[in-house]
Amino acid sequence: MKANRQLGLTLSDRNLLSAGQLQEANDRWLEWVSGGERGASLLRVLTQSLKFLREEDVLRHAMEHEGAGLVDLREFDVPDEFRRLPDPGACWATWTVPFDKLDGFTCLASAYVLSPVAKAHWEAQIQGPVLWFGTTLDGVAEHLGRLGTLAR
Repeated sequence: MKANRQLGLTLSDRNLLSAGQLQEANDRWLEWVSGGERGASLLRVLTQSLKFLREEDVLRHAMEHEGAGLVDLREFDVPDEFRRLPDPGACWATWTVPFDKLDGFTCLASAYVLSPVAKAHWEAQIQGPVLWFGTTLDGVAEHLGRLGTLAR
């Protein structure tokens, strides 16, 4: 819940979303969550249901203003050490997955790279430095599906 709320606040603070749009999206998202909607995500509400944003614009913003890279997880062969996730529930809650190691850095792909809560959670969990990469909601969902985690 916190990762979704913080993402919404960040999008609003950075003028990617108006306060009214955020409120409408939060209301819709809470309906989805209370109704048990699988894959309920504020970003999905914003980009696919209400169409207030395009996911590519959010990723572009993360790249330009956060220094995040971009990765398409559908094209990525997952190393053995990342085939068993530390906490699949946290992956779904934060729309984030560890996917590689590069020169001592753990690479994390996230559709929620703009959520301070998601970033803080993973940076506290990972031993050592982290490289952040933006990716799509569908990319994270497909990646988790390939690893055999249950859909949220």
